[in-house]
Amino acid sequence: MLSKSFGAAVYGVDARIITIEVNVGQGTKFHMSGLPDNAVKESEHRVESAIKENGLRMPRQKVVVNLAPADIRKEGSSYDLPIALSILKASDQISAEKLEEYLIMGELALDGKLRPIKGVLPIAIEARKNKFKGFILPKENAREAAIVNDLEVIGVESLKEAIDFFEGVIDIKPLDIDTRDVFMTEVNTYSADFKDVQGQENIKRALEIAAAGGHNAIMIGPPGAGKTMLAKRLASILPPLSLHEALETTKIHSVAGRLGDNASLIATRPYRSPHHTISDVALVGGGGNPQPGEISLAHNGVLFLDELPEFKRTVLEVMRQPMEDRKVTISRAKVSLDYPANFMLIASMNPCPCGYYNHPEKECVCAPGVVQKYLSKISGPLLDRIDLHVEVTPVSFDQMTANRKSESSADIRERVVAARDRQIDRFKDIKEIHCNAMMPSQMLKDVCQINEAGKTLLKTAMEKLGLSARAYDRILKVSRTIADLADSEEIQIEHLAEAIQYRSLDREGWAG
Repeated sequence: MLSKSFGAAVYGVDARIITIEVNVGQGTKFHMSGLPDNAVKESEHRVESAIKENGLRMPRQKVVVNLAPADIRKEGSSYDLPIALSILKASDQISAEKLEEYLIMGELALDGKLRPIKGVLPIAIEARKNKFKGFILPKENAREAAIVNDLEVIGVESLKEAIDFFEGVIDIKPLDIDTRDVFMTEVNTYSADFKDVQGQENIKRALEIAAAGGHNAIMIGPPGAGKTMLAKRLASILPPLSLHEALETTKIHSVAGRLGDNASLIATRPYRSPHHTISDVALVGGGGNPQPGEISLAHNGVLFLDELPEFKRTVLEVMRQPMEDRKVTISRAKVSLDYPANFMLIASMNPCPCGYYNHPEKECVCAPGVVQKYLSKISGPLLDRIDLHVEVTPVSFDQMTANRKSESSADIRERVVAARDRQIDRFKDIKEIHCNAMMPSQMLKDVCQINEAGKTLLKTAMEKLGLSARAYDRILKVSRTIADLADSEEIQIEHLAEAIQYRSLDREGWAG
């Protein structure tokens, strides 16, 4: 007898419906077709054990399981539940008349209990798109799927519970979650706040500009100056995630299996800080079974690279294209996947191996030429994609012990949001651009117009400070953001002057 059920396979951050066909007939062997990987093939043993543990029998006949379309590779253990239900129906042990009305996914334990799976959110979205009545899945994943409206989400704990549901023995109410209520409750709940930072007002200002314009930034300073502490607080001043951004971010973390049990919607901007020993595949994504990397997990948030020169050169160079395209394409022989990668890069580094070059009190002990060699670990093309270079100096004892109250992240965020709103209005007719940092060079003449005094200042700065040609576009973009923060329609000379000081590493002779 033939039976059919439906599951899904995740490719990139999207899902595709998979039809599970089971035929039980004359013979003795178990056959599986449809390009299954080892995890899928091993489902035979999990399914057999789960069926026996629940007082049912595995057919001692020829069982053929086909996963269609047959030319697409199927990966993972999440097809266990639909395969088990289809075998039981094909062998006339259950009727399950509504089996084809639901999309079913879940990994079976040997005793028939269900274990959580990855990629639930894109699967739920695809199920609604294909007009399935509901989605049956492990209970631990139900909250994640329930953020998709117009879809019955049925969380079950075991194969027995799924069978009883289809047989009408029990009635399981669909899980209902008010997405907007969850979103508004969790939004902007950050543990780190700028109000805890004493001193470093110039660095706070630079990070406010970076947040307002979506600019990448690098902080250069001695050990213990507060670079990491400040970077951890950057996400708390970024504009709140929109519901669309939250869904995008949640999909990526769902595919990577990073949401955890009973999780639902990610409502705060991600902050990722990989160690400098990370590989290029772990950073940008890929592998034999392609998975999103750190740059995609930081989508709509912050990617912080601490001690930038310590990262392998190849690792840093693979970021260059994703930083421009705001996505990364993983290509294999039979498949090409796109992962979103719209992140803010915040990097920190010591100015030299000993860490005390340009320190106001301590003396640098590095040999001549070592500082330049250390800085040259960061390539020009990568540095070209970083808009703000900020020099961080240590906080004095008087500043650390002062009782002056620092500005909170919420207050800074208000100014950032106001500046972003001006940019959204400015670029409302251009779909691909949402902030000043995303402007292409050809737009600068129209958006970043400066008067004669500004042109004179910029020319003088480039000549006197030895600024490179690549600094020109960056200065204009940053000055446009500073003007937006000041609620100014035009870029004033003071906005340009402030932007010029954020190009430290472009200055000839900065490293001696």
